[in-house]
Amino acid sequence: MVRVECLEKMYPGRRGAPPVKAVDGISFQVSRGQLVGLLGPNGAGKTTTVKVLCGLIRPDAGQIVINGKDMVRRRLDALEDVSAVLEGNRNIYWRLTCRENLEFFAALKGRDPRAVRREIDYYLELFRLQDKAHTEARKLSRGMQQKLATAVALLAGSQVVLLDEPTLGLDVQSSLEIRQLLKGLVHEQRRTVILTSHDMHVVQDTCERVIIMNQGRIVADDSVRNLLDLFRVKVYHIVVEGPLSPKQRDALAVLPQVQIGEEALKQTVLTVRLDDSQVLYEVFGVLGEEQAVIRSIDQEQNSFEQIFLEILARGSDSA
Repeated sequence: MVRVECLEKMYPGRRGAPPVKAVDGISFQVSRGQLVGLLGPNGAGKTTTVKVLCGLIRPDAGQIVINGKDMVRRRLDALEDVSAVLEGNRNIYWRLTCRENLEFFAALKGRDPRAVRREIDYYLELFRLQDKAHTEARKLSRGMQQKLATAVALLAGSQVVLLDEPTLGLDVQSSLEIRQLLKGLVHEQRRTVILTSHDMHVVQDTCERVIIMNQGRIVADDSVRNLLDLFRVKVYHIVVEGPLSPKQRDALAVLPQVQIGEEALKQTVLTVRLDDSQVLYEVFGVLGEEQAVIRSIDQEQNSFEQIFLEILARGSDSA
């Protein structure tokens, strides 16, 4: 449904500064019915990528194909299959009611508001906005405005929906509702959704796959599950009864994968990074020589936020 090949975009530098390459030759594909997260720190190039995908910015090089239509050569045709919610809730008119917003933007997409009246009712009910149908958008809560903006994008009937920070600034309940709605729509309507977010919980809970960008390049592209599995098995916490002896401390200090943490009269906490399984046996050997009592061994469960930071660090090192 979405194909990006060797995409590049450069911006001129300010006040004589050298130009900035915002997007540096990235390529990826997204299939129909996928919900993909596009992540990266500020300045990574993800917002530029989204704006190129929805035709707001012309790339310097590369190709963008939406449902078989080239975004550069057949821009108007390609835009029929794309709708977007950029910068939160700004794609709605605040002095129009919820229903009027849906009718107006449907008309802009060439759809007769009378012919889509049932669809409008459907989305008002789906997003729990039916009681606010005749309320001006400026009088809605931030969460309701976000839901209305998303409904406007979906009513366009486009197969590809681009969402920039759809849960930004929302309370826990509103964020959860939007996430559940997105998963349901992808499953039921086979829409293709690409979203950007700084909230790792949103990505881990919502997306099947994640593309991580840094410095204009893609540093990871995999399913969320695979990324969790890749990094999850690496760290263990070992709690030892009492303090370590000087001999034990010296022996463990030469192992770069071992960090001696909290040490007190009652217990000592060791953190072991398992780059090589042999390290764990060496730690057990050091502790066993003096018959240290091990109270517990726990595997660290990495959050997706930790994985994100780890991938960025590795990408920076390789660069």
